[in-house]
Formats: sequence, C-alpha cells, structure tokens
Amino acid sequence: MEPSETLQTLYTAPVEQADGTYQITVPDREIASRTLAEGETYRIALISTATSHTETTAPDSDHGVDQDEQQQKADSPPVTEGEHRDVEIEHLGDQGDGIAKVEHGYVVIVPDTTVGDRVTVEIQQVRENVAFAEVVDRHPPSR
Repeated sequence: MEPSETLQTLYTAPVEQADGTYQITVPDREIASRTLAEGETYRIALISTATSHTETTAPDSDHGVDQDEQQQKADSPPVTEGEHRDVEIEHLGDQGDGIAKVEHGYVVIVPDTTVGDRVTVEIQQVRENVAFAEVVDRHPPSR
C-alpha cells in the first residue's frame, strides 16, 4: 500500500474501549507541532501492525521490554542524524525538492533530485514527521 501524498501524520496507537465506543488516542506532540488541530475532523486509516495471530493474542512477557518502551520506539522517527540511506525519489515537493519515503511512510526530503532518482543520502536533520538529507552518491537508474 502506498501512503497518500496528503498524509499529515503517522504514529502508532492502540484502539481502546471506553463507554461503549472505541477510541484512538492522538499523541500530544501532534497537536503541539500543529500537525493536527483540536476540534478538527480528519480521515484516518488503520493499518494492523500484527504479523501473526499469536503475536496479537499472546504477547511474550519474557523479552523484558515494557509496553511504554515499545510505544516510544514505534513513535520515534525511523532515521537518525548522520545515518546513510539508499532511497528512491518518489515525488517532488512544492519547493521542487525530492521526496522519498522510508519505513511507515516517514518522509525524507532530498534537494537537487528528481522523481526516479536512486541515491544514497546522509540524514542531516530529523524531526517528528520529516527528515532532511543530502545526496552523498547517485546510482544508475534501474531497468
């Protein structure tokens, strides 16, 4: 599944039951960063993170990783500053910069690229919903 170009945010949250309804909690950082606004209505998509039935019904408590730590890791950007990544430019942004997507649809903005470019980038700056990178190597187009 290809994420929509109008994707505003991506995060992991459990579906919880409360007073006969089911709710998904929006992290405070989404409101604080003005990605979402309180009182507005948004279209959402739910994507299962389960890879098997046993994983969703019988968590393994012997791993020693608590649920808060797992949630924090899932909410963290999937890239780090200084990291090198091979990416393919999928779109051009409003400013003409290349846009690549990595895990979970996380956006990486790469100047001086065009749609279809395959490049190795160095991540320069990481934010909650987007990273900025510079090209360190260009790869020949795949055929």
